[in-house]
Amino acid sequence: MRWNNPRRRDWRIVVGAVCFASGVGYGPAMGQGAGAVLGQPVPLALDAAYVRGLRYLARTQTPEGRWPDGEAGPGVAGLAVLAMLARGDDPEAGPWAASIRRALEFILAHQNPANGYIGPSMYHHGLATLALAEAYGAVPDPRLGPALDRAVRLILAAQLRNPMGGWRYSPDAQDADTTVSGAQVVALLAARNAGVFVPDEALDRAIRFYQSCQLGDGQMGYTGPDGGGSPARNAIAVAVAALSRRTDSDVFRRAWAVLRTTDPREGGGYFFYYLYYAAQAFFQADPAAWVSWNSHVVRTLLELQGSDGSWSGPHGTAFSTSAALLTLAVNYRLLPIYER
Repeated sequence: MRWNNPRRRDWRIVVGAVCFASGVGYGPAMGQGAGAVLGQPVPLALDAAYVRGLRYLARTQTPEGRWPDGEAGPGVAGLAVLAMLARGDDPEAGPWAASIRRALEFILAHQNPANGYIGPSMYHHGLATLALAEAYGAVPDPRLGPALDRAVRLILAAQLRNPMGGWRYSPDAQDADTTVSGAQVVALLAARNAGVFVPDEALDRAIRFYQSCQLGDGQMGYTGPDGGGSPARNAIAVAVAALSRRTDSDVFRRAWAVLRTTDPREGGGYFFYYLYYAAQAFFQADPAAWVSWNSHVVRTLLELQGSDGSWSGPHGTAFSTSAALLTLAVNYRLLPIYER
């Protein structure tokens, strides 16, 4: 396969065009006020909060490219890369370019060259693969394409070995859960957008797995249709189905009926995980509903942001900050995975 991504374009031209169209100027930071909320400029308060969050991530990154707190690993590094790409700053020469390079080096260093696995778990593998897919075409590194191809092959092979048609913690797992599976499906869809072949049957099998886990009230179970649902898993199911263009499925219709009535403040111990997927789910399912949801969530996140620019949560500050930023990042809509 030739790694010459047709999606690649001059990042500075893209950012400039978005800023011009929204009527918002931009300065040395490239992206100041960039993006638009359904045709409206991104609020400056949101953009300022976003920059504070990125500064926190850049400041706390280790020299080898990782973030040491909480759920440290290539998956968290992947989320941070996504957050740094999502605002539209030039990834080659912008303020976060060095941090992006270090984080991608960390991810590449953790990939098993024999089978493409980016451990220590499929959680990390899925999020790191998503970062490779979104960075490919934006960051001029010839290693990204082959690494992405190997990572996708690992995801597809793991699903073929799994009798449930989903994924769990290990590539060789014989059971599956809806949270780990969500990370793999989104990664596959981003990789497909980047030009990597992903068969429709893989997505169809994933949707069938989600259907097998859906409870009678439309909520999404964890490993099956028992144990009750959760806002995070409901959001994952809606995002997976909508991004897969399966909005005519029962999985989507029933999970969306539950999610759209969920209080945005819910999420329990998985609040930032819920927000990360819910932002994509609302935007893909119904942009008008997303506007209302987003307005509340933006206010909440700005209130919760720490004075150092971070957000804190039980899974580590780096994870929580990256997830919060990616929740806000839908307002910019510059990452291909956030397009409709």
